[in-house]
Amino acid sequence: MKEFVISEVQAETAVLVGLITQTQDERKTNEYLDELAFLAETAGAVVVKRFTQRLDQANSVTYVGKGKLEDIRNYIRDEEEAEREVGMVIFDDELSAKQIRNIEAELKVKILDRTSLILDIFAMRAQTANAKTQVELAQYRYMLPRLQRLWTHLERQGGGSGAGGGKGSVGLRGPGETQLEMDRRIILNRMSLLKERLAEIDKQKATQRKNRGRLIRVALVGYTNVGKSTLMNLLAKSEVFAENKLFATLDTTVRKVIIENLPFLLSDTVGFIRKLPTDLVDSFKSTLDEVREADLLLHVVDISHPDFEEQIEVVNKTLADIGAGGKPMMIIFNKIDAYTYIEKAEDDLTPRTKANWSLEELMRTWMAKMEDNCLFISAREKTNLEQLKEVVYQRVKELHVQKYPYNDFLYQQYEES
Repeated sequence: MKEFVISEVQAETAVLVGLITQTQDERKTNEYLDELAFLAETAGAVVVKRFTQRLDQANSVTYVGKGKLEDIRNYIRDEEEAEREVGMVIFDDELSAKQIRNIEAELKVKILDRTSLILDIFAMRAQTANAKTQVELAQYRYMLPRLQRLWTHLERQGGGSGAGGGKGSVGLRGPGETQLEMDRRIILNRMSLLKERLAEIDKQKATQRKNRGRLIRVALVGYTNVGKSTLMNLLAKSEVFAENKLFATLDTTVRKVIIENLPFLLSDTVGFIRKLPTDLVDSFKSTLDEVREADLLLHVVDISHPDFEEQIEVVNKTLADIGAGGKPMMIIFNKIDAYTYIEKAEDDLTPRTKANWSLEELMRTWMAKMEDNCLFISAREKTNLEQLKEVVYQRVKELHVQKYPYNDFLYQQYEES
């Protein structure tokens, strides 16, 4: 009798590639590759190797230099000989169609860049019709300038027009270009359809926002994976999906929250990330309208992350790009329970770095800079949650009185049973 062996499906393995440049030192490159590894893990891949190279700027033909590309190719070949197949190579920057084509020809494996990896995660996370439409539009926007590489098998069939128009072109003129143009037209038509669909969704969302009555709107914003959804669940007593992975939230979730006698609307939004292409942000316009129309932004920051200050800058820049830069904002430093630092020895005379700052020193520094517009909490441990509720209550009450001076909409004080 024939026996069936059930084997586990193995995760795809990935190699990461990044550059150390004049504007990006080795420390920063390694941090970016850490984030890229987290993105790959979120997408379901296992990172087995990293390659970095010092260059003034990315090579326009192959991103890295010829020698480094050869190193990567030799590593892939060695792994294959050892029966450990490398599934893909992921580059930390966005690649052009020419770069992808040349790298694929050399390495003979699947090539992804940071943008295509993020799009893959977006496609995996999208649940609602709105999110799926936005992701599909972003994917087509990314694909359009890179169409040519999908038809490299037709390159030899193309060639000039007229008598002697191109070597070996007799009887084979045009099919490559025709197919390319056909695909381009199909994608452009599909993009027009998706834009129309998103315009309809925008109208529906705008109507929903108008029907929310005279309530102050508060939006949670921040870098991806800083704990916005966990905080949303605590404040709104809701069950928003929260996970220790990047882009766990794609759709904006809006909940009505009541603190003491004051009702307001709280929304959880998609997280931002470094090197996020503008057209990707544009595709999520309807989701980010919640941020644009909010009266107060709660900027959630993961203080345990070694580069949290740069993450703050990334979020502020993205907010400015989408037209939500000048709004009233509070910074909520989350994950104080996970914060660690390296205490310097008394005889250590080297200059102090950010890694040597204690949590108390950071708190004093930021509270001096932001006055009373910042708080330090742990959403997971529920540390300082009551203080957060009290401060949010005061901010929302001030905004409510300013925006609706003749609206006696506040509830009577009551005690929760």
